[in-house]
Amino acid sequence: MHNIRNFCIIAHIDHGKSTLADRLLEYTKTITVTKGQMLDDMDLEQERGITIKSHAIQMVYEYKPASPDPSKGGGNGAAKDSLPLREGWGGSSYILNLIDTPGHVDFSYEVSRSIAACEGALLVVDATQGVQAQTISNLYMAIDHDLEIIPVINKCDMPNAMPEEVEDEIVDLIGCKREEIIRASGKTGMGVEEILRAVVERIPCPKGDENAPLQALIFDSVFNSFRGIIAYFKIVNGTMRSGDMVQFINTGKEYKADEIGVLKMDMVPRQVLHCGDVGYIVSGIKTATEVKVGDTITTVENPCSEAIAGFEEVKPMVFAGVYPIETEDFENLRASLEKLQLNDASLTFQPESSVALGFGFRCGFLGLLHMEIIQERLDREFDMDVITTVPNVSYLVYDKQGNVQEVHNPSGMPDQTLIDHIEEPYIHASIITTANFIGPIMTLCLGKRGELLKQEYISGNRVELQYAMPLGEIVIDFYDKLKSISKGYASFDYHQAGYRPSKLVKMDILLNGEPVDALSTLTHFDNAESFGRRMCEKLKELLPRQQFDIAIQAAIGAKIIARETVKQVRKDVLAKCYGGDVSRKRKLLEKQKKGKKRMKQIGNVQVPQKAFLAVLKLD
Repeated sequence: MHNIRNFCIIAHIDHGKSTLADRLLEYTKTITVTKGQMLDDMDLEQERGITIKSHAIQMVYEYKPASPDPSKGGGNGAAKDSLPLREGWGGSSYILNLIDTPGHVDFSYEVSRSIAACEGALLVVDATQGVQAQTISNLYMAIDHDLEIIPVINKCDMPNAMPEEVEDEIVDLIGCKREEIIRASGKTGMGVEEILRAVVERIPCPKGDENAPLQALIFDSVFNSFRGIIAYFKIVNGTMRSGDMVQFINTGKEYKADEIGVLKMDMVPRQVLHCGDVGYIVSGIKTATEVKVGDTITTVENPCSEAIAGFEEVKPMVFAGVYPIETEDFENLRASLEKLQLNDASLTFQPESSVALGFGFRCGFLGLLHMEIIQERLDREFDMDVITTVPNVSYLVYDKQGNVQEVHNPSGMPDQTLIDHIEEPYIHASIITTANFIGPIMTLCLGKRGELLKQEYISGNRVELQYAMPLGEIVIDFYDKLKSISKGYASFDYHQAGYRPSKLVKMDILLNGEPVDALSTLTHFDNAESFGRRMCEKLKELLPRQQFDIAIQAAIGAKIIARETVKQVRKDVLAKCYGGDVSRKRKLLEKQKKGKKRMKQIGNVQVPQKAFLAVLKLD
């Protein structure tokens, strides 16, 4: 155990975590050929250049004490005796278990699970951009779990790097000494040896009792169509042997450990895994609900007395309906979502039905990017064609008797006459930007009903703005607008801050007098009229013309607030009348009018998928 180090890499999005991880793997000869972002093995990750899943991998590092000459190495040349050495070291080979984490706010649950499986973290900060919102958010998460933090300034080889200014920001943020900050470059490999040395010297080894009953924490799982469900775990106490009968405490199910092993670029089987090891277990589990992230594994013959405290239950921020295009695919969609939930524990779903779309699921996501990724993965990995409805958030609805119910879907709202008031979720948003973008960003936040809580200068011309904002206002296009206003320089992070009463109304969209429940939205009373008008105009562009007029109306209760009409496709019945009496022409037009009226009674309007997403593109 003294020679094991478990650590993760945390940073803001695009600060070079995955590239730095590649250099660490190269240096320890874990991989020989790199094709860029080796740990991002999903097609989507490689296409978009972002990390979506945490990736665990084991390296073996031959430790050599630092040279006392500060000019050696790429960083600050911290000598061996400048840092306190930990007791109980044995030998020079160290097993380093690395977890590379995502940086986007929508995948913060992945980061929290990785942090729970580690004793230390590399805090990577971009030398050209400095400390950003998600850097601070992930850092606080690591400090809450008592992790040892090793600050690293990445991209020091860039011509526009500002290592001195960034060092000042890091010292202000975590109160470390300047000589503890390592300067590195994931591109050139500068500072990589120092990082590995710091991991061995500063991060404590796992604590635990090898002779105690087995306790292993499941921090991730993956579905394999040939081998069933493979669970990834960290052993906190005891040892696990191949062939042992094990029990998952949360579900009470018992299995045989057919294969256990460690995670390198591929899974490497082992006969025994000891206290402090991070590994995987294959036991032929076929049902997705039997494995739960945060569960504890123990042995059947010598079980532990209590489960390890797992992870917090995830709180979804954005809700949207996901429906199969073909109704008979409902059960296939359920199976696909269960398999996806294994690999992404932050996805939640429950069945629901819609008049317009049939049977489907109400899914909870951590953000709009998360929703987009899930939709893309359903298509690529499970070949499921789905319709996704307009994203919304959950509201608390109080009736006049004082009862309260949580509503995720506008179609589930009680009648307007029974409602006393509605409360909507608020968030505490942190935006870090340069001073020249403050004006446009404040205008954007005020337009989204934001209240400025605090404004402070961090360093130089970098400013942190803190706002209280309704969550419903930011779920659709806020992040995209913020990035375009600030030319990509503003960073955004948020956490929930309770519920507040608000003047919300349910707005329905009617097509020929029939409400389309999938297009219903809850919106603030002041914005309802302009929003309804824009919705009707957009739908007029998107709905195909029929043989009869289509009236598109936006309504609040019985009051119509906006209307557009998609004109009918008409045949020119007067073409054959050249001259002749006007009554002849009128007779033909009246006959056509009656036919159109009859069509309108029996005709139904098909709403295309792009119309459901039209709300996202209103601006």
